[in-house]
Amino acid sequence: MANPLPDSLPEIISLDALGTLIEVVDPVGGLVAALGLRGVTVSSEQAAQGLGAEMSYYRANSARAGTPEELEELRDRSTEVLTGALPESAAVIGFAAMREALGEAVRFAPFPEVEAVLDALRAAGSRLVIVSNWDISLYEVLDQIGLREKVDAVVISAEEGLVKPDPELIWRAVSRVGGDRDSTVWHVGDDPASDLEMARAASVLPVLVDRYQQYGEIGDAIVLDSLQRLLPDDR
Repeated sequence: MANPLPDSLPEIISLDALGTLIEVVDPVGGLVAALGLRGVTVSSEQAAQGLGAEMSYYRANSARAGTPEELEELRDRSTEVLTGALPESAAVIGFAAMREALGEAVRFAPFPEVEAVLDALRAAGSRLVIVSNWDISLYEVLDQIGLREKVDAVVISAEEGLVKPDPELIWRAVSRVGGDRDSTVWHVGDDPASDLEMARAASVLPVLVDRYQQYGEIGDAIVLDSLQRLLPDDR
């Protein structure tokens, strides 16, 4: 860690979701299994190709899914993209079954240290808010994996009509937990392009979680290998 964290925790910590708090759990294996249960055999390579196309489409369009109706449309279109990227033989199960298989394949879980770290940060007095480029299904994901109750607010790009690195997302998040522009704020995320640039634009402390040692030192950013390193006793 080239740049050290301040000794004291801030009033407010803004946290990215995917890659920072949450991981996708073996979607390729999940899709192979889900299709197999429906009588369709695909290889891991074919499943990876299909999911790569689907996830690229989903990420590019998720900011438009800010209502339940828009989310359903996004899931329909993503299913069509997946079907088109899989071998033609996979389409035999039909659209509804393919959509179900996709839903079963893409599962989320918190990284191992996350729940305990969030509890410790709140116990130390920091207010926590998730700020994510996601659609409104993030609420459902957070409920399913038990993280929504561990933060004080959630700010989702699709609902706000903004995407990171727009710094306005930070200030909306700060406001949701009772802060203002005089509050001490850190933003913690795993993406230099969206998370660090947003933090810098908002003039709050940029913290990068680099779980897989991809980036090395990045200017003024504080780089951690785990969320655990946020805690003063674990630095």
